[in-house]
Amino acid sequence: MKLKFKFKHVKGNFRCSDLDLTSLEGAPERVDGNFDCYNNKLTSLEGAPERVEGGFHCGMNYLTSLIGVPESVGGDFYCDNNKLTSLIGVPESVGGDFYCSYNQLTSLDSAPERIGGSFNCSGNKLKSLDGAPERVDGNFDCYNNDITSLEGAPERVDGGFNCSSNKLTSLIGSPKYVGGNFDCTENKLASLDGAPEYVGGDFDCFNNTGNFTEDDVRAVCEVKGDVVV
Repeated sequence: MKLKFKFKHVKGNFRCSDLDLTSLEGAPERVDGNFDCYNNKLTSLEGAPERVEGGFHCGMNYLTSLIGVPESVGGDFYCDNNKLTSLIGVPESVGGDFYCSYNQLTSLDSAPERIGGSFNCSGNKLKSLDGAPERVDGNFDCYNNDITSLEGAPERVDGGFNCSSNKLTSLIGSPKYVGGNFDCTENKLASLDGAPEYVGGDFDCFNNTGNFTEDDVRAVCEVKGDVVV
């Protein structure tokens, strides 16, 4: 199924979600608000708008590629719950959140360098954070992957950082500054080497190989909140 009418410029939001669409043929060339095409049967984004001033939500489809998305998205970009194996084709600039969670990604190569909101790559098949954004103004979530090293993580995350439920044996490479909570629970950590220098919220590190104490954590990191061991 495809759109019945062809649009050129939409000055507000454009929503074509939940319609069993298999093609974006006929979609607007420009959308001044949000563009939502989630929960369809799309396998390609060919025909998507060239410019979106607001958010772009193409989650819950059958996408294997992001070729065809706008070069710039002023708001949030959600491509979660698809079948993506690569981020090739993502917008060069995202002003809000970037969610690529619950796909089949093995690499973060081609991710935007800076995210104006939160970044979520959880529930993929990642083994490293190589290619991750250099700066994230919101939260950074990479839980529930197969990550063995935090090398490649942003040096600064203004929100929380969640790397729980991975295969980490070291925190080397973690952000030096985390403005919110830091969660490294359910890994294989035997030491706290490489932990952030500053955590503005709580520091959670239970269910690891090492039997850490609160004193152990506070000896290597300035934690403003609670320590959960």
